[in-house]
Amino acid sequence: MSATQQAVPQGGTSAPLRFGLTALVIGNVALAFGPIFVRMATQGDDAIGPVAAAFWRITLAAPALFLIARFAGQPAGRLPARFVWLFVVAGVLFAADLAAWHFGILETKLANANLLGNSTSFLLPAWAFLATRTLPKRMQAIALLLALAGTALLMGKSYELSPANLRGDILCLLAGAFYTAYLVIMADARAKMPPWPVLAYATAASVLPLLLFSLLLGEQILPTDWTPLIALAFFSQIAGQGLMIYAVGRVSPVLFGVTLLLQPLISAIIGWRFYGEILGPADWLGAGMIAAALVIASNDRRD
Repeated sequence: MSATQQAVPQGGTSAPLRFGLTALVIGNVALAFGPIFVRMATQGDDAIGPVAAAFWRITLAAPALFLIARFAGQPAGRLPARFVWLFVVAGVLFAADLAAWHFGILETKLANANLLGNSTSFLLPAWAFLATRTLPKRMQAIALLLALAGTALLMGKSYELSPANLRGDILCLLAGAFYTAYLVIMADARAKMPPWPVLAYATAASVLPLLLFSLLLGEQILPTDWTPLIALAFFSQIAGQGLMIYAVGRVSPVLFGVTLLLQPLISAIIGWRFYGEILGPADWLGAGMIAAALVIASNDRRD
């Protein structure tokens, strides 16, 4: 059995599955607030660049993650050479994901940014089915089709509202592809290591690539207001990614993927409430279909 298969089991009713689903839901709720803090940090006269915001998200979180690993009884020890290269690749992929997504957040609606940034919802199950050479079972297929239809409805009015969303949408879609590759590598690491050291090492490996990306783009790096960056580091990296990496290995690829769509549901409501982004009947119907997909996926014990 491959590391990817071990890290993303085929379901069951065990306690790890229940705890994993709870962690996944809370983690996605925390991550849904990330775009707000990115916008706060990157708008205004003395704002930093979007990649610089990603750099500080990682840099501020990394020491805290190593401390959490230590206090959780999972100290980050010396890594074999194989794991060093694994985390280097994971760090570059995660840095590319964040750079593309943070740019995309500024170029499209909050809901679009989270929807397309979470194209992993469909790419990760597709990878799992290809890796295991299996086809989705009936309830899995229904959950994925409902989620896809709900996503299409939530996205349907994007270009009617602003054709300029296209650039941001493409960047967020690219970010989703990078994030899928990152999760596949993390699944391999999680099959052999506890969650907190895995996240701490991958986070630390993302610092230098993000700094280089930001410098090459000529962004302002030093902020005048640290509040949104501290909030971004806590909600998105420590709480959000921490709980996500904990969930890897405890839920199936289908359930993991569908649960990621909680982020656009929450961000759509945030965008509607705080940024005046319109939500029509089709948007609410799409939200309901995604919620139904999550219920089906979480109750299908044959995942």
